[in-house]
Amino acid sequence: MTMPDLNLLIALDALIEEGSVVGAARRMNLSAPAMSRTLGRIREAIGDPVLVRAGRGLAPTPRALQLREQVRGVIEQAHLVFNAGREVDMMTLERTFSIRANDVFVGTYGGRMRELFRAQAPCSVLRFVPEGDGDDDAMAQGRIDLHISAVSKLSADTKVQNLFSTSFFGAAHEGHPIFAEEITAERFVAFDHIAVSRRGRWYGPIDEDLEALGLTRRVAQIMPTFHSAIFAAADSDLILPQMPSVMLGRLERLGVPLRLFELPIPVRSAIVVQAWHPRLDSDLAHRWLRRSIKAMCDAESTQA
Repeated sequence: MTMPDLNLLIALDALIEEGSVVGAARRMNLSAPAMSRTLGRIREAIGDPVLVRAGRGLAPTPRALQLREQVRGVIEQAHLVFNAGREVDMMTLERTFSIRANDVFVGTYGGRMRELFRAQAPCSVLRFVPEGDGDDDAMAQGRIDLHISAVSKLSADTKVQNLFSTSFFGAAHEGHPIFAEEITAERFVAFDHIAVSRRGRWYGPIDEDLEALGLTRRVAQIMPTFHSAIFAAADSDLILPQMPSVMLGRLERLGVPLRLFELPIPVRSAIVVQAWHPRLDSDLAHRWLRRSIKAMCDAESTQA
């Protein structure tokens, strides 16, 4: 019986992930014709087209999607076998690390993480993946290596580590009338607000906090990210009620014309964590990634 070629599994994983022969070729440092030939070998080996034409691009077949988690698991197990008992050489490792995070983390730490990779893992690629609309099996299926977010519902076996906590400030443009008098809870809700929600929702924890005081606010605009909300607030009469404190240094460096104020209501801080699938817990390169992110966040908290 002929043993399957591990390189075919690696190529299959890249093809499914990229959804493109060209993208998979670039990821594996191959030419597009060479990857096309590899795709032909994969199709012959598993008896399935793997990728089929969908509009201008390619889409994985149901069989390919069914195999994705199994293929990724085999690759990761092989990686552990070959690296058992020795440290991984991050300076020569060629690997793509996919991190799901919101724009607050990416905007605050993305540049520093690029410098980290340039100095310690120059042959690897850092890919940030936007947060989705719901909880899916991206970690279990191997589509993301790490999920960085505020504490949320995670499966019981998911590994979790706290990174930092962030408090919140209110923000509005410098000439906003809210600054004309003392900012009380009543005046805070008297002006129109911006809500930040990738799902398009206006109601959130701050509304629960307001209701406890017998107050409600009017949300006039809903933005999908904090960065879009920041620029909307700077260019309008709207109040951004929950500016994460972790972003304040970046706002100052960018010179965004916003004035901050202490919130006149008690608002809960958010705890940001990094989470990963348990099969990656002993992966040496993944350990380096987690350790580096934790050290970076700790250093930032010490300086704050």
